[in-house]
Amino acid sequence: MGCSIFTHLPQINTTFVKQRRVRPPFVITFPNHLVRRVVCSAVDEEQIQNTEALFSDDESLLISSLIGIQGRGRSASPEQLKAVERAVQALEATEGVADPTSSSLIEGRWQLIFTTRPGSASPIQRTFVGVDLFSVFQEIYLRTNDPRVSNIVKFSDAIGELKVEAAATVKDGKRILFRFDKAAFSLKFLPFKVPYPVPFRLLGDEAKGWLDTTYLSKSGNVRISRGNKGTTFVLQKQTEPRQKLLAAISSGSSVMQAIDEFISVNQNVTNGEQPLIEGEWQMIWSSQMETDSWIENAANGLMGSQIVKENGKLKFLVDILFGFKFSMNGTFEKSGTNVYDVLMDDGAIVVGPYGLPVELVTKFKMEVLYSDDKIRITRGYNKILFVHLRVGR
Repeated sequence: MGCSIFTHLPQINTTFVKQRRVRPPFVITFPNHLVRRVVCSAVDEEQIQNTEALFSDDESLLISSLIGIQGRGRSASPEQLKAVERAVQALEATEGVADPTSSSLIEGRWQLIFTTRPGSASPIQRTFVGVDLFSVFQEIYLRTNDPRVSNIVKFSDAIGELKVEAAATVKDGKRILFRFDKAAFSLKFLPFKVPYPVPFRLLGDEAKGWLDTTYLSKSGNVRISRGNKGTTFVLQKQTEPRQKLLAAISSGSSVMQAIDEFISVNQNVTNGEQPLIEGEWQMIWSSQMETDSWIENAANGLMGSQIVKENGKLKFLVDILFGFKFSMNGTFEKSGTNVYDVLMDDGAIVVGPYGLPVELVTKFKMEVLYSDDKIRITRGYNKILFVHLRVGR
């Protein structure tokens, strides 16, 4: 987006565990948290139907391809980027709103969900957009005496936001021309705005840019735009349930409520049979109370990843440090509706081809509360709730 703050940034590669942000999984930390339970929320049938109607099949495919990608694209693997680009191109080839800049649907506040890597970006831009803890928005208002495109970084409700504004001109049905002219921090603890230290008037053409909207959904919920620096942006006005849950985990805010609402909205899925889908599943959050023993936590699946294999085989895998891993193999067997008996009895500290056996045996029941090909919610050891993301897909 030209000199917009919507540029791809180096991601702060963190894993979200126990309602707060911790260091990457190879660094072992053990803050305490109390176990909580999921309670039913008042999500009615109308809300469920409205959620399902927000997105077309092609839009849902794009959103699904973005699930689990952190840093608004920075953590994406080459395979994930290809999947996103295919989904973007599929939408661009469909019939969205014919002339987006002439439609009232383009107006309002849009949340940035994904951006490709730009040619360049300032350090402050990289810092803001690459942090999942912050929310990033774009506001477009063209039907006023002072047409504007504004980029906004919201730090939190308690702290405030940064707003970078540009004067806008509609060139044609797809393209908006803009020139940045002012910016300021609005901080909750200050009665005045703090100017953003960029001399836009001295930047000349560097303060100018254009933005093409290549797809605008007829529902007004999804927008794809491409900027003059070759960057692709995916933005939404309303997010789908999985995105809301992952956003709550990223921010560490109201995670239990988000899980409750997610399960309620997906009652049509959760009321059916929930299999343990094969693949590698990375834990991103738990309601656990950890012990002082990391090896006990690892043996009970309270950290790292789970690898579900065919024929009832299960493996826990935790990166320790300097190439050392903890591995725990076992089995699972279905014992009830969405409930599995888990026995883990083959542990080892592994480095390269070598392994040091660890004598550990753990048994527990695992209940699958929700599962699809991207995200899984379970109740496992000591009735702790877990949220896992499927990796490598």
